[in-house]
Amino acid sequence: MLIRTPNLLHPTEAEATDEALYWNRRAVLAGLVAAGALPQAAQAQTPLPARRTRTLDEEPTPFDTVTHYNNFYEFGTGKEDPARTAGRLRLRPWTVRVEGMVAKPQTIDIDQLIRQFPLEERVYRLRCVEAWSMVIPWVGFPLAALLRQVEPLGSAKFVAFETLRDPRQMPGQTTAALQWPYVEGLRLDEAMHPLTMLAVGLYGRTLPAQNGAPLRLVVPWKYGFKSIKSIVRIRLLDRQPPTSWNLSAPNEYGFFANVNPDVDHPRWTQSRERRIGDWFPRRTLPFNGYGAEVAGLYRGMNLARYY
Repeated sequence: MLIRTPNLLHPTEAEATDEALYWNRRAVLAGLVAAGALPQAAQAQTPLPARRTRTLDEEPTPFDTVTHYNNFYEFGTGKEDPARTAGRLRLRPWTVRVEGMVAKPQTIDIDQLIRQFPLEERVYRLRCVEAWSMVIPWVGFPLAALLRQVEPLGSAKFVAFETLRDPRQMPGQTTAALQWPYVEGLRLDEAMHPLTMLAVGLYGRTLPAQNGAPLRLVVPWKYGFKSIKSIVRIRLLDRQPPTSWNLSAPNEYGFFANVNPDVDHPRWTQSRERRIGDWFPRRTLPFNGYGAEVAGLYRGMNLARYY
């Protein structure tokens, strides 16, 4: 007889948000805010009108799980830490500086960005190197739209991203868990790919702080640590930029970080993953299931070497 041992880190089906409650969430949240029952970070979330442009034939991970099981070391190394401590992050005013090898460098207010670019809802898989995954309805716009606006120079080959550095708001930055601020990077062709987006919300509402508010990157064919959160600066460069996890552990985290089930992390297998809420692991898909759209970006590359 098979005896199942529940994993306390994974929510059960009974804990999933009821579908009717999700679709009526605006009225529910409005009532809670009026009653003063929500914390400041939750009260700051507002509905975002978005056109659905991409979906998956997969059930989205429950909202409560997506917002309470996070990697965001600026707010702690535990999965539950960000939801508990990120409420101190001030989300307004917030600006993003886009500079470097561009013809038109700009400093743009986050609300201007939201008004300027038509928002889309895209349901994407999120895969983490720890072998867990989620399915999330992101709201945002293509990164390419912003990059075209600043007009990259012909010498630009890479895009570098930087997270806010403010230890008063981000207590994890007082530790040596990583080098701060958190930095990430993409090749320019990766950044311009139609799947790459800048997210300002999820589940139809503005991003919670623990999920990377007010602006984060989403690159669905790469491991989650590439999708940098709380962005304040974007630079276009002619050389490959440093990235936080590669600086921290270069033998474990490469620059490209494409989901490759044939290349194991030194401390665990990448061939299987467990969707949060599922009992049993599933086979990891190359490029997180987006290979038909992105594999051409890496034609001729040794993906075991350039991991």
